[in-house]
Amino acid sequence: MKRRILGLLLSAVAVLSLTACGGAKGSAKKNEEPITITVFSELANYSGIQGGWSAALLEDKFNVKLNIIPEAEGTYETRVEAGNLGDIVVWGSDGANYQNAVKLGLLYDWEEDDLLKEYGSYINEHMQLALENNRKISGDGTKIYGFGHAVAPSADAHSAFFYTWDVRWDLYKLLGYPEVRNMDDLYNVLVKMKEICPTDEAGEPTYALSMWPDWDGDMCMYVKCIATTYYGYDGDLGLGHYDAKTGDFYGALDDNSPYLNMLAWTNKLYRAGLIDPDSMSQTYNDMAEKLANGGVLFSVFNYAGRSGYNTLEHLKDGKMMFSLCPADAHTPVAGMNPYGGSRIWSIGANTQYPELCMEIINWLATPDGAMTSWYGPRGLTWDYDEEGWIYFTELGEKTNADSNYDMAGVTFKSLDTGKEYALSGTFNDGCIQINNTTWDNAAVNLDSKHGETYDKDTWKTQLEKDFTPIQQDWVDRTGCNTTQEYFEKTDYYLQPATKGYVSPEKSPELETVWSQVTDCLTQYSWNAIYASSEAEYNYIVKEMIKKCRAYGYDQCLEWSRSAAKAKFASQIK
Repeated sequence: MKRRILGLLLSAVAVLSLTACGGAKGSAKKNEEPITITVFSELANYSGIQGGWSAALLEDKFNVKLNIIPEAEGTYETRVEAGNLGDIVVWGSDGANYQNAVKLGLLYDWEEDDLLKEYGSYINEHMQLALENNRKISGDGTKIYGFGHAVAPSADAHSAFFYTWDVRWDLYKLLGYPEVRNMDDLYNVLVKMKEICPTDEAGEPTYALSMWPDWDGDMCMYVKCIATTYYGYDGDLGLGHYDAKTGDFYGALDDNSPYLNMLAWTNKLYRAGLIDPDSMSQTYNDMAEKLANGGVLFSVFNYAGRSGYNTLEHLKDGKMMFSLCPADAHTPVAGMNPYGGSRIWSIGANTQYPELCMEIINWLATPDGAMTSWYGPRGLTWDYDEEGWIYFTELGEKTNADSNYDMAGVTFKSLDTGKEYALSGTFNDGCIQINNTTWDNAAVNLDSKHGETYDKDTWKTQLEKDFTPIQQDWVDRTGCNTTQEYFEKTDYYLQPATKGYVSPEKSPELETVWSQVTDCLTQYSWNAIYASSEAEYNYIVKEMIKKCRAYGYDQCLEWSRSAAKAKFASQIK
């Protein structure tokens, strides 16, 4: 029997993938010999030549290879000093680094020699507001150097929920579905889950949380995001959390701040044996391996929960990670933004291949490119059926349910040239590791005859899927067919889109202070997580506050509040 259900299989991690170029009025002459395109991405978590299935796509259409260079300590400064950021440049934000690159003339003017019109025609036709927003925020406001991520056709709706409160639902069921109103209730549930499931499928200990330091920035990333997920406040604005409803800013070290509250909660988990002791030293990939084995019982993120655990095998075995949102939580969701987000696609000023770079970015902005960036190559993992509905192929069902699916033995036949390529590596290996998006996942796919969105959880074919008993259990218990429906019924917190917002500039002196303060805050936060007693925890936090203030925390807080004021003023009403 088929029933309507959505969102009960994993969402593919939002990493980028490339396929053939299309949609441009002009076309750069295809090179006879392979060209290596250097991509400097502040968002990448991978370094080196891109491999896997997308390497075959790149070779087939562009005859290029991507050499991905991630941001690391000193990388940006070194490349700026050399006067060459790369061919394609992807920014984590439109703040200081991006603005500095504009001032130094290190980015290519997209309107020079009609580059945008000739080789980026799809972007030019469908993302005009995002392009003009880039002009407004860049330099003197006369040139376009790129566009921001997650573009939407309008601001009338919000994006898909990203923070999904994933827990091991099968264990929650065994516990009898205890009430979870707040973080204390969640703590108690996680303690009991550990008791009934002390080891994972590899015989290793299970933990409520397995974290990683790779993505730490101004604060300990995971602690910051737990606070964001519970309170609904934006944790990416400065040293603390920004309330988009009021414009208020809560400093990380304020008394009873969201950050300190969740730091204390995380330490409480540690003292109960519920924090992976490797969290402070492991990589994201290390965590992902443990997650796949069932070693992680909870995640606020979909990609570090259901996406890494809900394989077809686990679901058939009655095991699943899915949403359990505390009743008092205010899960945040971003407003859709026709002006684009803060993570910018751009081209280096000194590239030898501006047309080729523009064609690549333009492809990612077409529906085929956007679909491929989430789900793999059209015809191999997904396609449109005879009636125009989007569906996963048999292989696509497997790769969508398991991003680590082994592609060895799979043959990809190009829709453009008819050439066949023997693939290797996992599906995730083949995803382009630039780690940025063009369209908002909840935006309408303009190639869809039925107006379906890029979000697979909205496709008719997914809504009508057969499902397993554990999936049905979540539906029956929550009264919801989809993740989105579930969170729509909660007291969620909308973070409105902005127009023309640029974070205030930091002086060189403040940059130095900022680095010292954030290094101190992050390191002491980890020390506090690992405190063996409440007394030790309180001592470490007291020392953290004292040292951060000595380094100049108050100056950082003043800047953060000015940024909050500017962002509040730029919100789309």
